[in-house]
Amino acid sequence: MKFNRRETILLAAAASALSLSGIGIAQGAEGDVIDEARLMAPAGGLEDHVEGNADAPVTVIEYASPTCPHCAAFHINVYEPFKAAYIDTGKVKFIVRPFARNALDAAIFMLAEAAGPEHYHEVVATYFKTQNEWGMSEKPRDAIFAIAQQLGFTEESFNAALTNQDVLNGIEAQKNQALDDFGLTGTPTFYVNGKTLSGGKTLEQLAAEIDPLVPADFVAPAADAMAPAAQ
Repeated sequence: MKFNRRETILLAAAASALSLSGIGIAQGAEGDVIDEARLMAPAGGLEDHVEGNADAPVTVIEYASPTCPHCAAFHINVYEPFKAAYIDTGKVKFIVRPFARNALDAAIFMLAEAAGPEHYHEVVATYFKTQNEWGMSEKPRDAIFAIAQQLGFTEESFNAALTNQDVLNGIEAQKNQALDDFGLTGTPTFYVNGKTLSGGKTLEQLAAEIDPLVPADFVAPAADAMAPAAQ
């Protein structure tokens, strides 16, 4: 699916007809292992926004779509206890990567990039929490803008974010890399030290994969060694 500037900035009313099911919850590739060096080299020139200990023994990458209800459920119900147990303790380095299934997904991640590293996660989290407000709106552009205003965007900065072709190209490149190189089949998809976990996961399911990878003698790093966490 190709996106152009006009599609993205206008988010025409027709975009509201896009189904929230999209590609859908991932069904295949559970347990497949992807080379970590390849996973840690995202395409498109966009830098990862890392949460937690840069030297953590476990890296968890989530490919997410803002219009995906399963992704929203994870970020609303599972993320906070996951963060407390693994990110804040230095056991996990956590990365959310964009997987744009449609123009609305692309727009949300473009806004997050425009907000800068300190506010990237705040923007993504806010749109997950308000998914039903903008995702089902008859005027998605207006609904997305109303939330963006609460996050500090003006009409000018909003339009600038949604016409940044370099960011849009990077988002599409990461989507294509996930599909073509990593075999991703839907969202959310998690990679735990390279192991594929397809579909929504509970804290217990993630713990079962992460805990065996954390050394028994692991000591949490000092607070100043940790990357900024989501707001």
